[in-house]
Amino acid sequence: MAQRHLLKGVRWQAVAASALLCATAGPGIAQDVSTATLERWLAGYEQAWETRDAARAAELFTADARYREMPFDAPKIGQGGIRDYWSMVTADQRDIDFKSQVVSVTGQTGIAHWSATFTAASTGARVELDGVFVLTFDAAGLCTELREWWHVRSTP
Repeated sequence: MAQRHLLKGVRWQAVAASALLCATAGPGIAQDVSTATLERWLAGYEQAWETRDAARAAELFTADARYREMPFDAPKIGQGGIRDYWSMVTADQRDIDFKSQVVSVTGQTGIAHWSATFTAASTGARVELDGVFVLTFDAAGLCTELREWWHVRSTP
């Protein structure tokens, strides 16, 4: 019985690995993303968020990037869409603290765990977020697609 559960786990891992590899394959991609590239990108994301700099955030993405904050929402498209989104969502945030850790890098895709805390200026509530990024990069180290999943905890 235990062996049967182990095999199911191995099959699930193989399916997940295959899906990740298929998702990262694409035409015209020159080289794989490195852990160092992902760490640099995350540091830029941290700087943009902590300073609420929507223009800096948009510069981390390609001109036609897709930014998927919620799985069932339409993505924000391109640097302009990302800049507009960031301008709106960070407007009420103060005292932002963002942290991240690389989980995995495979092909053109990086996965990172992240957390952020900030104060909502309108209410004074302290907000805590915990999430995961799945990021796809081009050969220049710019993000072509961001997919994220996160949870929020708010305290008065």
